[in-house]
Amino acid sequence: MARIRRNSLQEDKIINVWKIGKYIRLSRDDGSNESESIVNQRKILDEQIPKYFDSDYYIVDEYIDDGRTGTSDNTRPDFLRLVEDVKCGRINCIVTKNLSRAFRNSANQGKFLEEFIPLYNTRFISLYEPHIDTFLNPEVVHSLEVSITGFMNEQYAYKTSVDVRRTFDTKRKKGEFIGAFAPYGLMKKPDNKNMLIIDDEAAEIVRDIFHWFVDEGMSKSGITKRLNELGVPNPTAYKHSKGFKYSNPNVYKNDGLWSERTVLDILLNQMYIGNMVQGKQKVISYKVHNRINLKEKDWYIVQNTHEAIIDKETFEKAQKLHQRDTRVCPNKRKVYTFSGLLRCADCKKAMTRKSTKNIVYYSCSTYSRKLKTACTKHTIREDVLEKAVLIAIQKQIALVDNLTEIIDEINNAPVIHRESKRINKLLDVKQKELDKLNSLIDNLYMDWRTNEITKTEYRRIKSKFEVQIEKIKEVIANLEKEKVELSNGISVNEPYLQTFLKHKNIDHLERGILVELIDNIYVHEGGGLTIEFNFEDQHKRMLEYIQMGSLKLK
Repeated sequence: MARIRRNSLQEDKIINVWKIGKYIRLSRDDGSNESESIVNQRKILDEQIPKYFDSDYYIVDEYIDDGRTGTSDNTRPDFLRLVEDVKCGRINCIVTKNLSRAFRNSANQGKFLEEFIPLYNTRFISLYEPHIDTFLNPEVVHSLEVSITGFMNEQYAYKTSVDVRRTFDTKRKKGEFIGAFAPYGLMKKPDNKNMLIIDDEAAEIVRDIFHWFVDEGMSKSGITKRLNELGVPNPTAYKHSKGFKYSNPNVYKNDGLWSERTVLDILLNQMYIGNMVQGKQKVISYKVHNRINLKEKDWYIVQNTHEAIIDKETFEKAQKLHQRDTRVCPNKRKVYTFSGLLRCADCKKAMTRKSTKNIVYYSCSTYSRKLKTACTKHTIREDVLEKAVLIAIQKQIALVDNLTEIIDEINNAPVIHRESKRINKLLDVKQKELDKLNSLIDNLYMDWRTNEITKTEYRRIKSKFEVQIEKIKEVIANLEKEKVELSNGISVNEPYLQTFLKHKNIDHLERGILVELIDNIYVHEGGGLTIEFNFEDQHKRMLEYIQMGSLKLK
């Protein structure tokens, strides 16, 4: 830049060449305040700077932190650059509009003005009240006015932070989206940034990921490789391709490729089933902007706030698969058929897969890998296992099919409907008895207050009535329970029944079917099997319903 020379000084005076850095900051908290805009601050500095220098000066650089809070130095990249330029001697004078532009933290303000500025023999000028020029009046930084201004600026930042957090929490509780960028596969609604809609292009990739993982038995590593081979840009690269100025702490490391971590995050994200999940992290305080992770119980989760990309059944299968200890076939991307499902019936540990002479078999991992005396081998060949499990599933499906016929018969039986009417009639009678006793107690109290009965008589009669009331309440509770059981009934469209029945013609095993129907397979010594099917609680409830219904039909 050209050197600017102002009034000539006497030859015997030392001429200081001021190398000026202009500091400008605009916080998101300033909103649309025109007086604090970047353009307005620059205009003020350019107009005022010439008035402060009788000697030579340079405008060396302009340091702008746009959308940055003043409560912390570490979150302001250009402020940090300014500090480094002071240290290396590139600038020796800082000019800013006022103290609130440079600081919203009184401790940082004091340390900077009272320690840093003198240490590096630097001039600091704040144009507006309280006016500061450490070259002409170095003691001003210790004044009460400067201290109070620093405190008031910090309180403003604190109050603003509290108000913003309260507003955000209210929006989160209502299920309104407040993030800067929607999750991959979703997008902000054009006319309402707090609502999400499906981004069709990215949503197809999300569906593919769940399909490959749940239905095709692919591992997260296999899915990652497939996406990269297909040339699908990862979520960060996708956002950039759509023109979003998306950034995160590791964005400079992003090579556009998918990682297992990214695939896992998608598989675990409830946002894809239509639930709004927010507040997973929080900043430590309005001064300390480091983020900490919160426990799931502290998240804001609001269900059914937007259209789902993945159905809940598929999502739940993905969660169960993720929790299992799975192994991938060597040089392949698919998970072994029984991976994560087999356990030793005695030690309950996972079974180990081995092969020899083209024969694949499983054995207890405790016996194979830890100590042979700690458990026994529990070995079983894979082909034998497959046949046994297939037969067990076929029989379970046949059992479920039979249950639907029995349940349908019970639900349509006239006696069940008569039973429901009988219960309603009994409830009505008992409720009237209860109301009558409560009324008698009220009247009894008035008799005592008007001296028609003594206090002793009041207590004796009241106690008698209260015993009767408790008995009636107990009867009502039992009737209500029986009424709920009858009214709920069991529908032949129950998820438990339909999950099994849709595989009615199964003739071979697939990993997706195993995960959907089976919880665990226990292998006994000698090759015996115990299979725990999913929906055990629902199955038990149905049997109880059938038993109760059968008794009433007799």
